[in-house]
Amino acid sequence: MQDKVEAQPILSMNSVEVLYDNVMLAIKGVSVQVPKGEMIALLGSNGAGKSTTLKAISGLLKAERGRVSRGEIKFEGTDITDMLAQNRVAQGICHVIEGRRVFEHLTPEENLTAAAPSGMSRSTLNVEKEKIYNYFPRLAERRNSLSGYLSGGEQQMLAIGRALVTQPKLLMLDEPSLGLAPFLVAEIFGILQKINKEDGMSVLLVEQNALAALEIVSEGYLIENGRVVMNGTAAALKANSDIQEFYLGAGEGTDFHNVKHYSRRKRWLS
Repeated sequence: MQDKVEAQPILSMNSVEVLYDNVMLAIKGVSVQVPKGEMIALLGSNGAGKSTTLKAISGLLKAERGRVSRGEIKFEGTDITDMLAQNRVAQGICHVIEGRRVFEHLTPEENLTAAAPSGMSRSTLNVEKEKIYNYFPRLAERRNSLSGYLSGGEQQMLAIGRALVTQPKLLMLDEPSLGLAPFLVAEIFGILQKINKEDGMSVLLVEQNALAALEIVSEGYLIENGRVVMNGTAAALKANSDIQEFYLGAGEGTDFHNVKHYSRRKRWLS
Protein backbone atom coordinates (compact mmCIF):
# COMPACT_ATOMS: atom_id res chain seq x y z
CA MET A 1 0.00 0.00 0.00
CA GLN A 2 1.34 3.42 -0.94
CA ASP A 3 1.83 6.01 1.76
CA LYS A 4 -0.75 8.78 1.79
CA VAL A 5 0.59 11.96 0.23
CA GLU A 6 0.29 14.83 2.68
CA ALA A 7 -1.80 17.72 1.37
CA GLN A 8 0.21 20.83 0.61
CA PRO A 9 -0.96 24.01 2.33
CA ILE A 10 -2.94 26.50 0.27
CA LEU A 11 -2.18 29.03 3.03
CA SER A 12 0.89 29.27 5.22
CA MET A 13 1.51 31.83 7.98
CA ASN A 14 5.01 31.75 9.41
CA SER A 15 5.87 33.54 12.68
CA VAL A 16 3.54 36.47 11.93
CA GLU A 17 3.40 39.45 14.27
CA VAL A 18 0.87 42.28 13.94
CA LEU A 19 1.25 45.80 15.32
CA TYR A 20 -1.53 48.36 15.73
CA ASP A 21 -0.52 52.03 15.72
CA ASN A 22 3.12 50.85 15.70
CA VAL A 23 2.72 50.22 19.44
CA MET A 24 0.31 47.42 20.38
CA LEU A 25 1.44 43.88 19.52
CA ALA A 26 -1.79 42.01 18.76
CA ILE A 27 -0.48 38.65 17.59
CA LYS A 28 2.96 37.30 18.44
CA GLY A 29 4.65 34.82 16.14
CA VAL A 30 1.52 33.06 14.89
CA SER A 31 2.12 30.15 12.50
CA VAL A 32 -0.88 28.48 10.84
CA GLN A 33 -1.23 26.18 7.85
CA VAL A 34 -4.38 25.41 5.87
CA PRO A 35 -3.95 22.32 3.68
CA LYS A 36 -5.71 22.55 0.33
CA GLY A 37 -9.29 21.32 0.55
CA GLU A 38 -9.32 21.11 4.37
CA MET A 39 -11.37 22.88 7.05
CA ILE A 40 -9.28 24.40 9.84
CA ALA A 41 -10.47 26.20 12.98
CA LEU A 42 -8.91 29.01 14.97
CA LEU A 43 -10.22 28.71 18.52
CA GLY A 44 -9.83 30.94 21.54
CA SER A 45 -11.51 33.39 23.85
CA ASN A 46 -12.64 36.90 22.93
CA GLY A 47 -9.65 39.18 22.25
CA ALA A 48 -7.20 36.30 21.82
CA GLY A 49 -6.11 37.44 18.35
CA LYS A 50 -8.23 35.24 16.09
CA SER A 51 -9.89 38.04 14.09
CA THR A 52 -6.58 39.88 13.76
CA THR A 53 -5.09 36.71 12.26
CA LEU A 54 -7.82 36.63 9.59
CA LYS A 55 -7.35 40.32 8.82
CA ALA A 56 -3.63 39.78 8.40
CA ILE A 57 -4.43 37.12 5.78
CA SER A 58 -7.09 39.13 3.93
CA GLY A 59 -5.19 42.42 4.05
CA LEU A 60 -7.74 44.35 6.11
CA LEU A 61 -5.30 45.50 8.80
CA LYS A 62 -4.45 48.79 7.11
CA ALA A 63 -7.99 50.10 7.55
CA GLU A 64 -7.54 49.67 11.33
CA ARG A 65 -4.01 51.17 11.45
CA GLY A 66 -2.47 47.73 11.76
CA ARG A 67 0.33 46.03 9.85
CA VAL A 68 2.29 42.80 9.71
CA SER A 69 5.56 43.75 11.39
CA ARG A 70 7.26 40.38 11.16
CA GLY A 71 6.90 37.01 9.45
CA GLU A 72 5.38 36.04 6.12
CA ILE A 73 2.07 34.92 4.67
CA LYS A 74 2.02 32.72 1.59
CA PHE A 75 -0.99 31.76 -0.53
CA GLU A 76 -0.48 28.98 -3.06
CA GLY A 77 3.26 29.51 -2.66
CA THR A 78 3.14 33.27 -3.37
CA ASP A 79 4.16 35.76 -0.69
CA ILE A 80 1.11 37.99 -0.09
CA THR A 81 2.33 39.67 3.11
CA ASP A 82 2.36 43.15 1.54
CA MET A 83 -0.23 42.56 -1.18
CA LEU A 84 -3.25 44.91 -1.41
CA ALA A 85 -6.51 43.49 -0.07
CA GLN A 86 -8.28 43.68 -3.45
CA ASN A 87 -5.46 41.73 -5.07
CA ARG A 88 -5.79 39.02 -2.43
CA VAL A 89 -9.48 38.71 -3.33
CA ALA A 90 -8.45 38.33 -6.98
CA GLN A 91 -6.04 35.58 -5.90
CA GLY A 92 -8.98 33.67 -4.37
CA ILE A 93 -9.13 34.71 -0.70
CA CYS A 94 -12.55 35.72 0.65
CA HIS A 95 -13.11 36.95 4.20
CA VAL A 96 -16.61 36.89 5.73
CA ILE A 97 -16.19 39.34 8.59
CA GLU A 98 -18.09 39.15 11.85
CA GLY A 99 -21.52 40.71 12.02
CA ARG A 100 -23.42 39.47 8.94
CA ARG A 101 -22.56 42.46 6.73
CA VAL A 102 -25.13 42.53 3.91
CA PHE A 103 -26.89 45.32 2.04
CA GLU A 104 -30.15 45.43 3.99
CA HIS A 105 -31.92 47.64 1.43
CA LEU A 106 -31.30 45.08 -1.33
CA THR A 107 -32.82 41.64 -1.85
CA PRO A 108 -30.66 38.49 -1.54
CA GLU A 109 -30.75 38.27 -5.35
CA GLU A 110 -29.41 41.82 -5.62
CA ASN A 111 -26.84 41.22 -2.86
CA LEU A 112 -25.40 38.29 -4.76
CA THR A 113 -25.26 40.32 -7.97
CA ALA A 114 -23.51 43.19 -6.17
CA ALA A 115 -20.88 40.82 -4.75
CA ALA A 116 -19.97 39.28 -8.10
CA PRO A 117 -16.53 40.14 -9.56
CA SER A 118 -16.67 42.86 -12.22
CA GLY A 119 -15.52 40.55 -15.01
CA MET A 120 -17.99 37.74 -14.30
CA SER A 121 -20.38 36.99 -17.16
CA ARG A 122 -24.13 36.94 -16.59
CA SER A 123 -24.31 33.23 -17.39
CA THR A 124 -21.56 32.38 -14.90
CA LEU A 125 -23.22 34.58 -12.27
CA ASN A 126 -26.52 32.76 -12.78
CA VAL A 127 -24.79 29.40 -12.36
CA GLU A 128 -23.12 30.58 -9.14
CA LYS A 129 -26.41 31.93 -7.80
CA GLU A 130 -28.17 28.63 -8.38
CA LYS A 131 -25.38 26.76 -6.62
CA ILE A 132 -25.76 29.10 -3.64
CA TYR A 133 -29.54 28.71 -3.61
CA ASN A 134 -29.11 24.93 -3.70
CA TYR A 135 -26.85 25.12 -0.67
CA PHE A 136 -29.16 27.57 1.11
CA PRO A 137 -32.80 26.79 0.20
CA ARG A 138 -33.97 29.43 2.72
CA LEU A 139 -32.30 32.11 0.58
CA ALA A 140 -34.02 30.77 -2.53
CA GLU A 141 -37.36 31.19 -0.79
CA ARG A 142 -36.51 34.75 0.28
CA ARG A 143 -34.54 35.80 -2.81
CA ASN A 144 -36.86 38.74 -3.57
CA SER A 145 -37.40 39.94 0.01
CA LEU A 146 -35.50 42.87 1.48
CA SER A 147 -32.42 41.50 3.24
CA GLY A 148 -33.03 43.73 6.26
CA TYR A 149 -36.12 41.64 7.02
CA LEU A 150 -34.29 38.30 6.94
CA SER A 151 -33.64 36.47 10.20
CA GLY A 152 -30.17 36.48 11.70
CA GLY A 153 -29.53 33.00 10.40
CA GLU A 154 -30.72 33.91 6.91
CA GLN A 155 -28.50 37.00 6.88
CA GLN A 156 -25.53 34.84 7.84
CA MET A 157 -26.38 32.47 4.99
CA LEU A 158 -26.52 35.46 2.65
CA ALA A 159 -23.16 36.76 3.90
CA ILE A 160 -21.63 33.36 3.12
CA GLY A 161 -23.42 33.33 -0.25
CA ARG A 162 -21.96 36.73 -1.13
CA ALA A 163 -18.52 35.27 -0.46
CA LEU A 164 -19.19 32.13 -2.52
CA VAL A 165 -20.26 34.12 -5.58
CA THR A 166 -16.66 35.37 -5.88
CA GLN A 167 -15.58 31.74 -6.47
CA PRO A 168 -12.96 31.74 -3.69
CA LYS A 169 -10.24 29.15 -3.22
CA LEU A 170 -10.01 29.95 0.51
CA LEU A 171 -13.13 30.91 2.46
CA MET A 172 -12.47 32.57 5.84
CA LEU A 173 -15.32 33.04 8.29
CA ASP A 174 -15.21 35.09 11.47
CA GLU A 175 -17.64 33.89 14.16
CA PRO A 176 -20.44 32.66 11.83
CA SER A 177 -22.31 31.16 14.81
CA LEU A 178 -22.40 34.38 16.85
CA GLY A 179 -25.89 35.15 18.14
CA LEU A 180 -27.54 32.21 16.40
CA ALA A 181 -29.69 29.47 17.94
CA PRO A 182 -28.01 26.03 18.17
CA PHE A 183 -30.20 24.50 15.45
CA LEU A 184 -29.19 27.27 13.03
CA VAL A 185 -25.52 26.84 13.92
CA ALA A 186 -25.84 23.12 13.17
CA GLU A 187 -27.58 23.86 9.85
CA ILE A 188 -25.02 26.44 8.68
CA PHE A 189 -22.03 24.36 9.79
CA GLY A 190 -23.51 21.35 8.00
CA ILE A 191 -23.78 23.39 4.81
CA LEU A 192 -20.18 24.60 5.17
CA GLN A 193 -19.07 21.00 5.52
CA LYS A 194 -21.04 20.11 2.38
CA ILE A 195 -19.44 22.99 0.42
CA ASN A 196 -16.01 21.85 1.58
CA LYS A 197 -16.61 18.26 0.51
CA GLU A 198 -18.44 18.88 -2.77
CA ASP A 199 -16.41 21.85 -4.05
CA GLY A 200 -13.11 21.00 -2.36
CA MET A 201 -13.03 24.54 -0.97
CA SER A 202 -10.46 25.30 1.73
CA VAL A 203 -12.03 26.87 4.83
CA LEU A 204 -10.49 28.75 7.75
CA LEU A 205 -13.03 29.16 10.53
CA VAL A 206 -12.72 31.47 13.54
CA GLU A 207 -15.01 30.31 16.33
CA GLN A 208 -15.68 30.68 20.03
CA ASN A 209 -18.18 27.81 19.84
CA ALA A 210 -15.43 25.21 20.01
CA LEU A 211 -17.69 22.19 20.29
CA ALA A 212 -19.55 23.00 17.07
CA ALA A 213 -16.34 23.91 15.20
CA LEU A 214 -14.47 20.76 16.19
CA GLU A 215 -17.30 18.64 14.80
CA ILE A 216 -16.67 19.80 11.24
CA VAL A 217 -12.96 20.72 10.95
CA SER A 218 -10.01 18.38 10.52
CA GLU A 219 -7.59 20.41 12.64
CA GLY A 220 -7.65 23.29 15.09
CA TYR A 221 -5.33 25.95 16.48
CA LEU A 222 -5.90 27.36 19.96
CA ILE A 223 -4.89 31.03 20.27
CA GLU A 224 -4.49 32.81 23.60
CA ASN A 225 -2.98 36.25 24.18
CA GLY A 226 -1.91 36.51 20.57
CA ARG A 227 -0.02 33.20 20.49
CA VAL A 228 -0.78 29.72 19.22
CA VAL A 229 -0.63 27.66 22.42
CA MET A 230 -1.89 24.35 21.05
CA ASN A 231 -2.75 22.73 17.73
CA GLY A 232 -3.69 19.28 16.56
CA THR A 233 -6.41 17.22 14.97
CA ALA A 234 -9.99 17.92 15.96
CA ALA A 235 -10.16 14.52 17.66
CA ALA A 236 -7.02 15.19 19.69
CA LEU A 237 -8.26 18.61 20.81
CA LYS A 238 -11.66 17.23 21.82
CA ALA A 239 -9.95 14.49 23.82
CA ASN A 240 -7.62 16.89 25.68
CA SER A 241 -8.79 17.22 29.30
CA ASP A 242 -7.82 20.89 29.60
CA ILE A 243 -9.62 21.75 26.36
CA GLN A 244 -12.67 19.90 27.65
CA GLU A 245 -12.67 21.76 30.97
CA PHE A 246 -11.86 25.26 29.85
CA TYR A 247 -13.31 25.40 26.33
CA LEU A 248 -15.85 22.64 25.90
CA GLY A 249 -17.57 22.92 29.26
CA ALA A 250 -16.71 19.28 30.01
CA GLY A 251 -18.71 18.26 26.97
CA GLU A 252 -21.76 20.42 27.63
CA GLY A 253 -21.19 22.66 24.61
CA THR A 254 -20.16 25.77 26.49
CA ASP A 255 -18.65 28.33 24.13
CA PHE A 256 -15.78 30.73 24.81
CA HIS A 257 -18.08 33.64 25.70
CA ASN A 258 -19.03 31.86 28.95
CA VAL A 259 -15.71 30.31 29.95
CA LYS A 260 -13.78 31.77 32.88
CA HIS A 261 -10.00 31.82 32.96
CA TYR A 262 -8.59 29.64 35.69
CA SER A 263 -5.07 29.70 37.06
CA ARG A 264 -4.69 25.99 36.36
CA ARG A 265 -4.52 26.77 32.65
CA LYS A 266 -1.02 28.15 33.20
CA ARG A 267 0.12 24.53 33.46
CA TRP A 268 -0.45 23.89 29.78
CA LEU A 269 0.14 27.39 28.43
CA SER A 270 3.65 27.49 29.89
